[in-house]
Amino acid sequence: MWFCFFIVNHREFRFAGFYKWWVCCIFAIMKRKYISILALLTTGLVANAALTVDCSLRKALSVTPPAGTGLNDIYIIYGGSETVLTYTSESGENNVKWLVYDERGGGYAEEVSTIDRSGAVSTFRNPRVNCGYIIEDGAKRSYFWLVDYSNYEFAINGVSFPAEQDCGSATLEVDCDCPTITYYSVTGVPKVLSREITVSYNTLEWNDDDAVYNGKETTETVANLSERMVLPAPLCDTQFVIDGDKFLSQWGLAKTFTTDILSASSIDFQTTATQQRRENGNEQGTEEDALGGSAPATITFSAICTDAVEHKEWQISKSQDFSTVDYRFNEETIDYTFDEQGSYYVKFIGSNSDASCTNESEVYTVSIGESLLDCPNAFSPDASPGYNDEWKVSYKSIVEFKCWIFDRYGNKMIEFDDPSKGWDGKYKGKYVKPGVYYYVIEAKGADGKEYKKKGDINILRSTRTDRNETTE
Repeated sequence: MWFCFFIVNHREFRFAGFYKWWVCCIFAIMKRKYISILALLTTGLVANAALTVDCSLRKALSVTPPAGTGLNDIYIIYGGSETVLTYTSESGENNVKWLVYDERGGGYAEEVSTIDRSGAVSTFRNPRVNCGYIIEDGAKRSYFWLVDYSNYEFAINGVSFPAEQDCGSATLEVDCDCPTITYYSVTGVPKVLSREITVSYNTLEWNDDDAVYNGKETTETVANLSERMVLPAPLCDTQFVIDGDKFLSQWGLAKTFTTDILSASSIDFQTTATQQRRENGNEQGTEEDALGGSAPATITFSAICTDAVEHKEWQISKSQDFSTVDYRFNEETIDYTFDEQGSYYVKFIGSNSDASCTNESEVYTVSIGESLLDCPNAFSPDASPGYNDEWKVSYKSIVEFKCWIFDRYGNKMIEFDDPSKGWDGKYKGKYVKPGVYYYVIEAKGADGKEYKKKGDINILRSTRTDRNETTE
């Protein structure tokens, strides 16, 4: 056992604009065939070693391990007996020390005695595999793990699908030879080396711009294959292509397995509700920020479904919780006219063939307002074009309407049954004379209210001199 205490005293050492005194203390404890973890982690610098790994069977591969492992590299070889490790000392010394450790960690490392040395180059032939190494080059230490892939061969024998698939996921039952590649950190913590096996298959993806589901190939990457793999469910019938692993791929020996076709059971759909708007200047409650308003309100409800949606149903209810359903339609698209006052709730339900996957759309709220019917008592046809030159009622939620207009002698000037229409003050193509006329209206609102209205219409005299008027 030996003890080393070393102090370096730097004068006026400048760092980031400040003068500091620096004291560095290095403490190490060594025993025969034992290096304490304290010495391994605090002594010297961790640097990338000038190390080469040669394997005559296949090119050696290198993987950068996570920082927390303390390792500089992980090397993957094929056949340890055909491998040569060569290290060139950065200091040019020939006293580089090699140590090997197992799953217990670097604290149990033992020195390797079978090292060939030639000047600054040290060579290690036929190294032990699936273990860790430490190279001490003066004050620098490098740590790496050596994996012999021939102990972890990868092969897929078959893939099947269980009879029942969970909604939203696809389950694959895999018959494979794919042992976990385990390595250990400097402190003896087990880690798994990812094989990065890819599983590719087709699915559907919604395109908002085109309002359509497009086919898409998706790829999932897994660290290792297991007997039961669960992947995001495809939305169309598809095969699964398993390819890997990444080490075989780099050697140009990747293995590919294509499954049978899995019939899609997971579902998805998109829904819309579009109201047919009326541009009637005399109709109230036709705002476009909500569904409904003035009756009759005709709304198109549409659903665009993926392949596995077999059962499709639009439901209309006056109950917000759909405790009772007033109307059901087994179609993807319906046109429905709301002609009664009140609130309605509409949703779409879709499911696959055995109802193991069921989904519901958002709930659309349709509000039909109370009825309203007001009648003006004067207008001035042909006086100011575009301004008060037509007699029209102001209305909301009128579902039945009939209007007659007469002169003072009882002659019918016009008759119409659409509240959005009106009278332009003409009779048989010519403007009538100014004076008093009479209207009679029979109507019914969406709220069941019945209207029987009658009153005067005053036609104001025009200031124009070129009027063609009827004569009585």
